[in-house]
Formats: sequence, structure tokens, C-alpha cells
Amino acid sequence: MRLQLEELNRKLADFEKQSLFCGPDDNKKAILTIHPGAGGVESCDWAEMLFRMYTKYFQRKKFSYKVLEYQPAEEAGIKEAVVEVSGENAYGHLKAEIGVHRLVRISPFDANQRRHTSFASVFVYPEIEEIEITINPDDLKIETFRASGHGGQAVNKISSAVRITHIPTGIVVSCQNERSQFQNKQNALKILRARLYDYYKREQDKKLEKLEEAKTEIAWGHQIRSYILFPYQLVKDHRTDYETKDVERVLDGDIDDFIYGYLLSSRQSKAKKNINNS
Repeated sequence: MRLQLEELNRKLADFEKQSLFCGPDDNKKAILTIHPGAGGVESCDWAEMLFRMYTKYFQRKKFSYKVLEYQPAEEAGIKEAVVEVSGENAYGHLKAEIGVHRLVRISPFDANQRRHTSFASVFVYPEIEEIEITINPDDLKIETFRASGHGGQAVNKISSAVRITHIPTGIVVSCQNERSQFQNKQNALKILRARLYDYYKREQDKKLEKLEEAKTEIAWGHQIRSYILFPYQLVKDHRTDYETKDVERVLDGDIDDFIYGYLLSSRQSKAKKNINNS
């Protein structure tokens, strides 16, 4: 009975975790970037430590990853790292890591063994796929009417003109230049396809603009998580207050508790906000 209860609790926990990934981009590939903050070699070294932590995390999750950019710094660490990550809900997991990460430790680069604070920023984009326009016939409202434009008397005698409304977007196109209703319909569909491409491209651009705006709001000192190695050992997420003293385990890529804790907290905050607004 006890084993059955434990198995049930495990399944419930797994179900709750999976329910966190309902965003439109959650199951997409992720592009993760790491940049050191001000602080020279200290921050560059910290950025490389984060790079190691995330690659260890990808291995734990059995995510595939490809290093797209890796710029070593002059003395130690890195100037930048960009990694493409694929796997189940890759972006859904990694979006929880967006922000400034702060490290406090005795510097290995300071001969006087002083304590230093370093910052590095992490940002994650969902993979933006090429736009493929597939028009579902069920999404179209097709009307015919008598042409009133050029083409002479023959064009105007029958309902050869075609108007097509794309219901999901509200885009309306029409064509009446040809004598054939079939040809007008084909031309209207060409126009619709072009306008839909433009529509979805602009929607994609808006999404990227929002991501960039979020990126510019990340300021040094506004950290989402602190990793303290001295005078005590602690990793604390400032968004959820979740913390652990096992710093070594975290730096070895065991960060799921932080990620799920943030995603759950974020969902609860949104639900509470929706209730208050209703």
C-alpha cells in the first residue's frame, strides 16, 4: 500500500510538472546566451562556470545541444557563449533561467584572497522557425459577386468576381480582373497567401521585440539568483525564495528544483492576477 501511494504521488508530481508547459513556445528549441557583466576576469570566469552548469544540466535532462558561439576571454573564462538546445519542452524549462546570476566567492585571481561579487546574464530565445503558410479551407469564407471593374460587358454578366475572408485573421482579399471565376479565385488565394505571410512575419517580429525589451530590462544588481561560496555556501532564487546549501550539486547542473519552483510560482501568480481582474 505504501509503495502504491508513493507511486501515485510520483505520478501526480510528474503530471503537475508537465502541466507547467502549456505556452505556445515551450516545446520549441531554445537559444541560450551567456554574457559576463562588469568586473573583468571575475565575471568572465563566472560566465564560464554558468556555461559548464548548463551543459551539465542538458546532459542530466538528456537534451541535445550545440555550441553555436564560444568566445574565450583573454585571461580566463568567456566573453560570450551561445548554445542551441533541443529536447522535450527545452524552451519551457530554460525560460526560467532568464536574468542576472550573481556569484560571491573568494577570488582565485586575487593574490590577497579577498571576497568578490560577480555578475553574468543569461537570456533564452525560442527558436524562430521559417514561416510556412498553410491555408485551411475551413478557415475561408468564399463569396462570389458580379465584377464592376475593367474587363468589359462579358465580365459583368456573371458572378465571376471572388472575395475571400480568412476567418482567423480577418484578412479579406478580392479579385475580379479575370472572366473566369476559377482564375479569380486562384489569384485571390495567391494574394491571400502573400498577405498571410506578411501578417505572420509581423507577429513573429513583435514577439522578438518583446523578448528584446525583456532583455534590456535585465540590469546588473537585479539578480534572479545568488550563488554564495563564501563566507557560507548557499544558492538562493530571489523570485521564489527557494534555496539550497548544496552549491556543488547546483553547479554540477542539478537545477530542476529552481526551474520548477519558478514556473509553478509564475503560474500561481498569473492565476491570482486573473482572479483579481475578473
